[in-house]
Amino acid sequence: MRHIRNPYQERYLLSRRLLVATIGIMLILALLVGRLVQLQIIDHTHFTTLSKDNRVRLEPLPPTRGLIYDRNGVLLARNKPAYSLEMIPEQVPDIEATWHRLSQLIAISAQDRVRFEQIRQRRRRFERIPVRMNLTPDEAARFAVVKHQFPGLDIQARLLRHYPYPAATAHLLGYVGRISQQDLDQMETSSHYAGTTHIGKIGLEKTYEAHLHGTVGTRQVEANAVGRVIRVLQQQAPVPGQDLHLYLDSRLQQATLAAFGQYRGAAVALDPKTGGILAMVSKPTYDPNLFVQGISHADYQVLRDNPDQPLYDRALRGQYPPGSTIKPFMGLGALEHGHVDPQHSVLCPGYFQLPNQTHKYRDWKKSGHGAVNLDAAITQSCDVYFYQLAYDMGVDALSTSLSLFGFGERTGIDLLGEARGILPSRAWKQRTRALPWYHGETVIMGIGQGYFLSTPLQLAVATAAIANNGLYHSPRLVRFMQSRGADQKTEVPTASRRLPIQNPEHWDYIRDAMEHVVTHLRGTARHLQGGRYRIAGKTGTAQVFSIKQDEEYDDSKISEKQRDHALFIAYAPVDDPQIALAVIVENGGSGSAVAAPIARQMIRAYLDESL
Repeated sequence: MRHIRNPYQERYLLSRRLLVATIGIMLILALLVGRLVQLQIIDHTHFTTLSKDNRVRLEPLPPTRGLIYDRNGVLLARNKPAYSLEMIPEQVPDIEATWHRLSQLIAISAQDRVRFEQIRQRRRRFERIPVRMNLTPDEAARFAVVKHQFPGLDIQARLLRHYPYPAATAHLLGYVGRISQQDLDQMETSSHYAGTTHIGKIGLEKTYEAHLHGTVGTRQVEANAVGRVIRVLQQQAPVPGQDLHLYLDSRLQQATLAAFGQYRGAAVALDPKTGGILAMVSKPTYDPNLFVQGISHADYQVLRDNPDQPLYDRALRGQYPPGSTIKPFMGLGALEHGHVDPQHSVLCPGYFQLPNQTHKYRDWKKSGHGAVNLDAAITQSCDVYFYQLAYDMGVDALSTSLSLFGFGERTGIDLLGEARGILPSRAWKQRTRALPWYHGETVIMGIGQGYFLSTPLQLAVATAAIANNGLYHSPRLVRFMQSRGADQKTEVPTASRRLPIQNPEHWDYIRDAMEHVVTHLRGTARHLQGGRYRIAGKTGTAQVFSIKQDEEYDDSKISEKQRDHALFIAYAPVDDPQIALAVIVENGGSGSAVAAPIARQMIRAYLDESL
């Protein structure tokens, strides 16, 4: 049957479809116009900024690190130009093959590969990545000849921190090292280190990091869509870090290190008039240059496992029994507070006993010193005299007197990590040991033994206070800071205080006794006399372990590590002190025979007398 068309129905369907299509098109157009309005008008500022950032970006320019000089202008920490072999990964067709060929030309360690891969993961393919730092001139020359065979590799000149006197200044200056994530987490504003690869890790490099680092600069560059730099639009130069000028005398520093020979120990010398550190040595030492670009595991293991602990700063952190070097300070406090008459004598039979006890506290001289007053007791280092004096004073009065000289407290030196030592008292023992104090502990404290511990730095600062008529200066390493190319200097202030010992005769008495240690026929350091400079000092010997009541101390029967520590404190010249010092030789035995000669060499080196 033939189908009959209905034109009215067809026209209705067509009109309906056109209407639906028109409405759909209008809705789509409305959406497009709305989106266009949003992009072009509402969000115009936002997308304009994004577009500009895609085209123009800021890049950090790291500053040049400040230098460090000694008191005479000798450079102790510098920025040494160094050759760095660097790679742009996108320009290298086959990286593995390149590594193989390159290792045949110059030494590439496994650590270099690991470091390269770590940096490569954080950077884009067109950015430079160090392959080997600090190339030798010979290595740089060998690569330059065949550079055309290594596309994507080139040699760049960089500034690398370098310490010209590594052994002498390691503990003092410290070193810089690569910035770690932990370093960045500890910073208040990590953007201050944008583009910077190294930061001070220990020593002065860390203490004065904010001054040495400088201010990061910026440059505005135009880049294409993938981030490649096309041209530099604007640049703000970085501000170099400030230079540090120290009180340190590098010549004295090196002479002190040499004077120790094969001994372990520490020595600190300072100017009594200013508190400025002239020398500060810890022996054994190490090479801080090893740490600048990242020390190898093998090298670090050698330092870490060395039984002599070369990484340990004995001058700043070492805590030792002060031994008989404490006697002048103890005697001065006893004079000031009326615990002793300067002319009163004590009979020394070679031992001391507490009332109603049989235990004998022995003197270093078995036969005894006979009748001695305070001057003779210091001169001959009579232990019995100070056993008796400590017992008469009592531990609390003794502790209070010694605290005036800074024992048991940090000196305030401009270095991080200073130890405070231990100045015991009844309250201290109860607080730290929950035990009562005994009279026998007071007796041995009188000769700088027992719980009593001090640092070489504390002893040197206290000695300077005696040389300086009671004016106590907190020690300082940095004398002033100066910006590169500027005349203005920023002085580093020193805190000072006058010790509350009023009678000038007491100062004179103790200073005379310390001079007698060197000049008197019975002085324990009488072999130091002679020469152009009058020296005042005090020897000391500190036991490392105790021996039984009836045993004899015999150096030949004990190990080297169990021998006594040797100590000596001194200042010179007596009439116008220019240097005060403390020397501690670990397991050196006799302060007179071992520590005092080191001090003499230091004094002569500083006061321009031939060794």
